[in-house]
Amino acid sequence: MSDNNRGPGKDPDNKPGFDLNKNNKFALFFLISLIIMFFVLFLVNDRGAGTEIPYSTFMNYLESGQITAVKIYDNKTIQGTMQGPTGQNTIFDTDIPYFDDFLMEKLRTNNVIIEGAESSAGAATIFIQIIPWVIGFAFIWFMLRQMQGGGNKAFSFGKSKAKRYNQNDKKVTFDDVAGQAEAKYELQEVVDFLQNPEKFQKLGARVPKGVLLVGMPGTGKTLLAKAAAGEAGVNFFHMSGSDFVEMFVGVGASRVRDLFDQGRKNAPCILFIDELDAVGRTRGAGYGGGHDEREQTLNQMLVEMDGFDTKEGVMILAATNRPDVLDPALLRPGRFDRQVVVDMPDLNERLAILNIHVQKVKIKKNVSLDKIARSTPGTSGADLANLVNEAALFAGRHGRNEVSSQDFEEARDKILLGVARKSRMISPEEKVATAWHEAGHALLHYHLEYADPLHKVTVIPHGQALGLALSLPEKDTYSKRRGWLLDRIKITMGGYVAENIKYGETTTGTKNDIEQATMIARRMITEWGMSEKIGFVSYGAEDEPIFIGKEIAQHKDYSEETAKMIDSEIQAVLSRCLKETERILTDNKDQLEKLAEALVTEETLDDDRIRVLLELGPAVKQYEEDN
Repeated sequence: MSDNNRGPGKDPDNKPGFDLNKNNKFALFFLISLIIMFFVLFLVNDRGAGTEIPYSTFMNYLESGQITAVKIYDNKTIQGTMQGPTGQNTIFDTDIPYFDDFLMEKLRTNNVIIEGAESSAGAATIFIQIIPWVIGFAFIWFMLRQMQGGGNKAFSFGKSKAKRYNQNDKKVTFDDVAGQAEAKYELQEVVDFLQNPEKFQKLGARVPKGVLLVGMPGTGKTLLAKAAAGEAGVNFFHMSGSDFVEMFVGVGASRVRDLFDQGRKNAPCILFIDELDAVGRTRGAGYGGGHDEREQTLNQMLVEMDGFDTKEGVMILAATNRPDVLDPALLRPGRFDRQVVVDMPDLNERLAILNIHVQKVKIKKNVSLDKIARSTPGTSGADLANLVNEAALFAGRHGRNEVSSQDFEEARDKILLGVARKSRMISPEEKVATAWHEAGHALLHYHLEYADPLHKVTVIPHGQALGLALSLPEKDTYSKRRGWLLDRIKITMGGYVAENIKYGETTTGTKNDIEQATMIARRMITEWGMSEKIGFVSYGAEDEPIFIGKEIAQHKDYSEETAKMIDSEIQAVLSRCLKETERILTDNKDQLEKLAEALVTEETLDDDRIRVLLELGPAVKQYEEDN
């Protein structure tokens, strides 16, 4: 898509009175006039042309009575007339090399007509004197032209930086957006209003002034806004919330006014503000007052939206992934009075998204997109687009003409696990310790009832981790049960227990595992009501200021006695899980040792290889049971 409909004689911001060709013609005319002026100054001399003679020759002519008249310029130059032998007059010029006290006396003695005058400026002098004026005029003219041109130029700080997509550009429609049926349904009302506003006006219905798209990063909020404009066939102005605020006071408010003015001039259209939380955060947040320039910008936006009339054919869309930090005045009826949730895609939506993105790459016929969709729960549309692109890059790296299932597998592991650091040198002793640690995590997946299926375990360093054990749920879940949470705590303890079984002590590699287990246990007790002793109550709610870190904002809304009870319950949960983990790994020490030895030699084991190694039998896939 092109940013603007730029063409001969058109202002990039569609402002009348701006003609690019006219400005270029004026610049050419100005340059030619300047050249002619200097040419004339060099050719024309106010003093006329005369014969240059030395001062000594002039004195000889003076004494012989041939000089009839002189004009002295600033006691430096003499221009005169002398009479030749035949009686004709000759004009001459001479420079006075020194101050001659007797010059005037000699001129009067020889009856020479004497005149005085200031020396006229030469062309070079005029040129030097006029240069600053020419440069100043050119600078002023350039700045005025830049102000007319608008955009990102000097003196245009107050102009909106919104990118414009015309109805004649390549359209994005709802067909280009996979899934999000509910969001499309809500936005279809915006499309209907822009196409046929009379239908709503006859009924006396008031169409929402603003629609706020709320969702996690990568879920397609911006794409949905563009699709709404494409469906309606109207202009689309796209601007980020951070584009409003600059270091200059008042610039943000000016840009808000300019954006809404552009919308009115180009109606019907859609004004889209991305990352609204950059400018729309709650006013007065934080200690010591708020950000004055940001708050002025927000105030101007509130005023513009309050005085905006949807009858003008302009709809305002915005997107954010932090609706909790927005100022309440933005969300009241009459402003962004409708929120549309753009959620993470489910299984069917992930499959539809993959089908759209694989159209741009060549894939083998045996690639199962359904299997890929099932193995990528919790991923956004942007993640899936990146997955397809990474798979294509892997195929090109290996010299293949088509993308295979193996390429998709490698791409998924790279995204989920991080880039493998195979060049990192690790001692054999540390490799064995890492293998036992990861084997402890992996083995628990096969002995716990509610644990997710293990996908892969490796001792190859990925990112900052020396090893990883990755599990993938086979179906989308939106809430977790107590049994799953307890099993998850036990899995995080697997590495700690395995190191104790092998060495009788643990390493610093258990730090992250302990943090995860403690966090899950604390939230079970204080937030999710999963303790019989504590009961149905929430403790430790954080009412954090928006601009202050969580560590500063945390506070306790319960007594010291309750705090001791909470600590006691957390410790009890962790102790029970630790005992159960020690029992499972001790009872199956032979499997643990076999798994650790295989990791040392093979470095990476997937679920199928582990089942063969431990003689566990094939896995019963959940989606096969569903079918």
